[in-house]
Amino acid sequence: MNGAQDLGGAHGFGPVAPEPDEPVFHAAWERRVFAMAMAMGYTGAWNLDGSRATRESLPPAEYLSSSYYEIWLKALEQQVAATGLATQAEMETGKSMEPAKPVARVLARDGLEARFRAGFPSSRAADAPARFAVGDSVLARNIHPTGHTRLPRYVRGRRGRIVRVDGVFVFPDTNAYRTGENPTWLYTVAFTAQELWGESGDPGGLVTVAAFEPYLDPA
Repeated sequence: MNGAQDLGGAHGFGPVAPEPDEPVFHAAWERRVFAMAMAMGYTGAWNLDGSRATRESLPPAEYLSSSYYEIWLKALEQQVAATGLATQAEMETGKSMEPAKPVARVLARDGLEARFRAGFPSSRAADAPARFAVGDSVLARNIHPTGHTRLPRYVRGRRGRIVRVDGVFVFPDTNAYRTGENPTWLYTVAFTAQELWGESGDPGGLVTVAAFEPYLDPA
């Protein structure tokens, strides 16, 4: 999706100003939003890629004027409503008006740390050999899907080189919409800064991108 979240290489958004000793959360409500997102995602009503796709689908003006966790909260409210776990009226009033919809799993405090430290791996077994190898020249496809994709806009149509074969993983573009995990080879692809931005690019600059096999063609 060519949305407001895809800002790589764009001008006019001001400098990146890292905050020294930045806390994980700047306010108590951010911590709560993160906890709710984790708990609701654990129910299985949607998956990680679906969450990303929902955040990206916010209108550009709304996305760009919202803080990081405001975006998370707005997307969470959309997902909760879309899956019938709560109505908009219930979220606005904080009161249940309908019987609770059953969910596949409930995140309990017991075992919480161990469960999340173990992670939720998206790696899968390969059912076909990798199409590319380290050192191969590739061309990032010039695609503009209306749905979720992990291929940044600024590398599309650009030539790069495979620097690592990462393995096989769930394909986000389909998994976001529950149309299949479609395990797919993932590569780390390096692009020179001047390939991406022409003469204004740093002559010694190199940008690496994690790119799934369907995003790439032989150069």
